[in-house]
Amino acid sequence: MQTHNIEKWQHQHQTHNDNRVAERNTRRVMWLTLVMMVIEIAAGWLTGSMALLADGWHMGTHFFALGITAFAYWFARKHAENPSYSFGTGKVDILGGFSSAIFLVVVALLMAAESVARFFSPEAIKFNEALLVAVVGLIVNLVSALLLNGHSHGHDHFASGHHHHHDHNLKAAYMHVLADALTSVFAIVALLAGKFMGWIWLDPAMGVVGALVISRWAYGLLHDTSQILLDHDGDEQMSKRIHALIEEDSDNRVADLHLWRISANKFALILSVVTHFPQAPDHYKDLLTELPSLAHITVEIHQPGVTSA
Repeated sequence: MQTHNIEKWQHQHQTHNDNRVAERNTRRVMWLTLVMMVIEIAAGWLTGSMALLADGWHMGTHFFALGITAFAYWFARKHAENPSYSFGTGKVDILGGFSSAIFLVVVALLMAAESVARFFSPEAIKFNEALLVAVVGLIVNLVSALLLNGHSHGHDHFASGHHHHHDHNLKAAYMHVLADALTSVFAIVALLAGKFMGWIWLDPAMGVVGALVISRWAYGLLHDTSQILLDHDGDEQMSKRIHALIEEDSDNRVADLHLWRISANKFALILSVVTHFPQAPDHYKDLLTELPSLAHITVEIHQPGVTSA
């Protein structure tokens, strides 16, 4: 019986984003967030500051969201070689980002609800103590942002332009940290205004503003990650480039094209080519070598007048 070496025709399925530095830094930020969460919640209750208390509450949800980010990195890496995942574990990071975005929505709703309630039932605020904790919280948030910054973007080059593809999992963690920093700034502004100008109403008002800003961030992240999870057609510019590369060769015509993301920066492609002068599938794959983000390519070849068996 004749045996064949089939390895050259097998696809690579390792599509996850193996970013060990980001994974390690995410864990560090997660524990920093937990410590600051406990401090801010306690200080918020003791000082009567809604802005500070809201910051502590949503830091608690950020702790769990950062835990999701860390878990997604670990899970994707652990199962990278598991053949049960047909296109690899690249979408685990995307799912982590989507889940974290939901936590951001919860944060925004809690902040808005409690802030509105404080408009009608204001409480006395111990400004000096609250300001101290808010400043410490801001410093912790800035340190966390520095740990995560610089690892949230990947790059992919192809002839038609330069594209940036986010690590959505890390982007979600970074957005949670930025949300923390933002609410810390709002809390400081509200507390200063209350202390020196008597504007007690600004404390809950800042909670509402923070909730609106965080909601906007969450919407953007939900939109980006859900598009990938639902296999939305990957990239219009890349699709046009694929058409051009295939149809510049011989009399080829692209009859059907399906392009979708299988991770933040990797695509799968199913391509149907009609031609009078058919070549082996590898010939058409070679025409697309300038698009390195195409990790999984399947080619169908049809010759006019020839019926498939």
